[in-house]
Amino acid sequence: MRLLLAYRPPYDWVAMLGFLSARAIIGMETVVDGVYSRSIGLNGVHGTFSIAPVSVDALEVTLEFPDPNAVPEIVERLRRMFDLDADLPEVHRHLAADPLMARLIAERPGLRVPGAWDGLELAIRAVLGQQITVAAAIKLAGKLVAQYGDPLDSTRPGLTHVFPAATVLAAADLATLGMPKSRGRTLSGVAQALLDDPLLFEPGREGGVARLLALHGIGDWTAQYIALRQLRERDAFASGDVGLINALAALEGGAVTARELLQRAEVWRPFRGYATQVLWSSLSRVD
Repeated sequence: MRLLLAYRPPYDWVAMLGFLSARAIIGMETVVDGVYSRSIGLNGVHGTFSIAPVSVDALEVTLEFPDPNAVPEIVERLRRMFDLDADLPEVHRHLAADPLMARLIAERPGLRVPGAWDGLELAIRAVLGQQITVAAAIKLAGKLVAQYGDPLDSTRPGLTHVFPAATVLAAADLATLGMPKSRGRTLSGVAQALLDDPLLFEPGREGGVARLLALHGIGDWTAQYIALRQLRERDAFASGDVGLINALAALEGGAVTARELLQRAEVWRPFRGYATQVLWSSLSRVD
């Protein structure tokens, strides 16, 4: 099945693809010739999709999924995942009051905030990424998918497994993958929390960050990261993020503390999430 997902240009597909490519999990995601592909699971049914630009105002999705009744929900998830409904003119008008933001936006006017296919998957990724590099976290995620994910029957090269179900992760001893036992308990605890509250990662639900912070092993950075990419809270902001601190320091030529970053970000409200993406993207363009 082929689907067209329209959006209001501009759209920086190169930046979106670069973000997803750097975090692609072996066996579950591939990026080849400008096309992003991945396995998906929904209500116990498995499939795949591939997505790439087809015009200046639409992405084309090639979907392989055995349940046609699931297509509306798949489309809704994809629109969130690729931030297709963002009102960038409104975001830019507000952020451009800061001269630094105005300059960075002018350089990359089509930046979107990458979302996630699934809340549990994003939360597990975020916990795995605590205090280690992106590359190390992705390696751990690959081991988790290979060991606990369901095998996938697909013709798409490189897609062999689906991300593990919450029931599997809640019962597993994930520390055996090669991480501190406390982090393994956090991962299993997050999966159990979703089983206890199926709406835990539902976008638009009030009090999302507070519910995340109440979970064992979930601090502010992790909660804000999940809020940004899964709950789609456009003002989510992790002031202690090392990447944000380094980006602002490099752009302004001096040391920056987490407190100073938080104070600077006040002017970016209520779009600090988009400011986050702008700063993260600037890291590839500064020394």
